[in-house]
Amino acid sequence: MQNEKTEIRVSQSFKEPLIFELSQKGKKGYTINNRDLDDISIDLPDKYLRKDLNLPEVSEPEVIRHFTRLSTWNYGIDLNFYPLGSCTMKYNPRINEEIANNSYFLNLHPSLKEKHIQPLLKLIYRLQELLKTITDMDGISLQPAAGAHGELTGIFLIKAYHKFKKNQKDIILVPDSAHGTNPATCTFAGFKVQELKSNKMGLLDIDVLREHLTDQVAGLMITNPNTLGIFEVQIKEISKLLHEKDALLYMDGANYNAIVGKISLKNMGVDVAHLNLHKTFSTPHGGGGPGAGAVVVNQKLKEFLPSPIVEYDSKSNFYYFYKPTHSIGRMKTGLGHIGMMIRALVYILSWGSEIHKIAEYATLNANLIRKELEDVLKVASELPTMHEVVFNHNQLKKLGYETLHLAKALIDYGFHPPTVYFPLIVPGAIMIEPTETESPETIKKFTDAIKDIIKKMEENQENLKDAPKTTFVQRVDEVGIAKNIIVNYFTK
Repeated sequence: MQNEKTEIRVSQSFKEPLIFELSQKGKKGYTINNRDLDDISIDLPDKYLRKDLNLPEVSEPEVIRHFTRLSTWNYGIDLNFYPLGSCTMKYNPRINEEIANNSYFLNLHPSLKEKHIQPLLKLIYRLQELLKTITDMDGISLQPAAGAHGELTGIFLIKAYHKFKKNQKDIILVPDSAHGTNPATCTFAGFKVQELKSNKMGLLDIDVLREHLTDQVAGLMITNPNTLGIFEVQIKEISKLLHEKDALLYMDGANYNAIVGKISLKNMGVDVAHLNLHKTFSTPHGGGGPGAGAVVVNQKLKEFLPSPIVEYDSKSNFYYFYKPTHSIGRMKTGLGHIGMMIRALVYILSWGSEIHKIAEYATLNANLIRKELEDVLKVASELPTMHEVVFNHNQLKKLGYETLHLAKALIDYGFHPPTVYFPLIVPGAIMIEPTETESPETIKKFTDAIKDIIKKMEENQENLKDAPKTTFVQRVDEVGIAKNIIVNYFTK
């Protein structure tokens, strides 16, 4: 019999048919008693009319119950721990939602003139200044719509800088441990990408950097801490080498949660960085957006930032839009995703002068996981790790299992699997990031679940290669599905 800590938790589930299978001819999902509609006719030629819509015919209660039941199949951060490495799935405080949904913000038209939206501009300006202070950088744009969009903005700024200086540089260096968006961003911006191999400890190899650092190099994209959760301790030397060639240092801020309030980006020699507001400042993550990818820069790039930027005239007590001298223009309409900015500002203000504790608690939680699991899983690097910990598949392989089997088995314990098979430089990677919003009790339940799974693997208690077993939709043939996609159901 399993103990309480590792007991499998099966949530309520329904055997739910497709809505088309609930359909019965003649049913309606609406009731309209207004006879005035009888006088309305729309005369359209028959050749333009759709006759093959094949829409389901169900009542309103059936529609509501169908989608409500389906919603119980969803897994989210409000349901349980979401230990995705690198993605930083932290809890979103409800005070953020309450303030962002204030009627003043919801009812503002995005095209109103500055004089009509002074309270909103004050809020945006305050967030700009706080983020500049926290990062110790000179300029900022809140316009980018998400993290990858912030990356693209940063690389466009590097491109504009070199074009302004008439530098003939067309190469961006990217470590092999980088996020997949990094090389994609560089290519999209028109640069050539050269990959830099990490050393055996998982850090950027300075000697490899020197070999690749030619006059054609425009910059380096680096994530710090990197995707192994390790701080790149040679970051200052890296930036010095780049600047000697008039190349720029771009820092991917995906892991900024580990150093927020603790580290000066300027002192590290960073020229430009993006910040994922969902990863560090608790705005909602995923679901297709909207997101926010603020970009901070040093003095070199300040006048190239996208416009508009909110500035403040203390003499007239007036907030206004400003366009930098060599601005690259707009990256999107408006000022950015206002709702996300409001949520981020609330989170920053709620921590106040103790904002550095975000990094401390996140690092503590990750190291609790590392300590709890170090006897059953092999840590990818022996160096100290920060906000996340990465294990390889060595121990699982010895037991005849793969990383995917562990990930799928966790679902039966009520946990979403961590990130697997990334970073690519770690064989069978298991990448776990708990964030600062999880309690030690939750961490313990999660690590106990992993220990219990591995114990079953060792003792061959059951075949875990078929997991998950308690979900309505169980193990699927993912390769088969990818090769045989059914896309024509709605046109039958």
